[in-house]
Amino acid sequence: MKTQRCCSLAQRVIQTKKITGTLFGMESIQTMIKDKHYEVRKMLSKERKEKVIDLCQELIRVQSYSGQEGKVVQVLKRNFDDLGFDDVIIDGYGNIIGHIKGNKPGKKVLFDGHTDTVAVTNPEKWMYPPFAGEIHDGKIYGRGASDMKGAVAAMVCAAANFAEDSNRDFPGDIYVAGVVHEECFEGVAARAVSERVKPDYVIIGEASELNIKIGQRGRGEIIIETFGKACHSANPEKGINAVYKMAQVIQAIRTLKPTQHEVLGDGILELTDIKSSPYPGASVVPEYCRATYDRRLLVGETKESVLAPITELLEKMMKEDPQLKVKASYSIGKEMCYTGNEIHGERFFPGWLYDEEEEFVQAVYKEIKAMGFNPSITTYNFCTNGSHYAGEAKIKTLGIGPSKENLAHTINEYIEIEQLTSVTECYYGVMKALLK
Repeated sequence: MKTQRCCSLAQRVIQTKKITGTLFGMESIQTMIKDKHYEVRKMLSKERKEKVIDLCQELIRVQSYSGQEGKVVQVLKRNFDDLGFDDVIIDGYGNIIGHIKGNKPGKKVLFDGHTDTVAVTNPEKWMYPPFAGEIHDGKIYGRGASDMKGAVAAMVCAAANFAEDSNRDFPGDIYVAGVVHEECFEGVAARAVSERVKPDYVIIGEASELNIKIGQRGRGEIIIETFGKACHSANPEKGINAVYKMAQVIQAIRTLKPTQHEVLGDGILELTDIKSSPYPGASVVPEYCRATYDRRLLVGETKESVLAPITELLEKMMKEDPQLKVKASYSIGKEMCYTGNEIHGERFFPGWLYDEEEEFVQAVYKEIKAMGFNPSITTYNFCTNGSHYAGEAKIKTLGIGPSKENLAHTINEYIEIEQLTSVTECYYGVMKALLK
């Protein structure tokens, strides 16, 4: 794969430069060759490849479930300091932000990667220890390798490489953020990052196999509650069974037609759990039932517009059935940060989408393409911190990350070393494209 890319680069250099006579070697091709239309970037040196691999392994070896990111944040702080970042901030939630300042005023580019991972429930089922970061067959194995400690390592190293090669002679600022609580609260902790940095551009590092992502469906967590009347189950006619009422509601909700978007698809509404009270209900007709729905959000949908058809349906049902008492609302999430502060908010994370012809999208695409990569421009199939940056704050945002989307949260999670080193090069290209 790499040989083919190098050959492709060589051919284009030859064509562009119209070289005659004796052809120079591949080592010369991989050095910087500039004219006003074309540039071939220097490939990662062996030392730089080893650095990003080592950092990825070091991050994987530190367990960092949501709310327990403190130790991995300290690893990042040490690396920010060692690599010469100008300043490092850890905020009240525990997000860490490394900053490199250019010698000239310009745009701010923020690289966003989350430091938390989902839990490992059965480590004995893994081929290799989930917190060892072992390398086998060109892959680094471990929890968070793909989602998304590999990308975080690449962001840190790419920023340091760019600063070193340019001698900081570029306009603008580079920020690398290690964000907490993304796995359970997409975008909420990121609000504190964007408020502090106020970036012009955000790069999300979630897995994309080096393709450019310009949007995603968002996610809302909707709670449906029915209220009945408890009684002894030997005399059910004396009560109102909240579960039976919920069953009717669930069937009615299934008749609602999903909203649609030509790019993002359907705004699906899917039942994910149901609970009754009292539980266990020994000889008691349940007086309360709660159902949770996952609603995938499309561009432009608001909290009000999403709930409106559900609320209208429920009001109609209550008019037809005087015994039915039901309401819909958004789930309120509360999580404790490793710093001791609480993070909370409604679970409503907007969708977002940019046109692929947007200037900043095309600038990144053309730069990465010129580097010998062949990215597609598409959208994420899952929710990311982009829900805040693009969906709420309207900051120009795109995603590009290493590895496959379907490796996240899996047993035997891994990242391919070729993807890890390649995305480090791509992030370097992003900075070249946007910091001009």
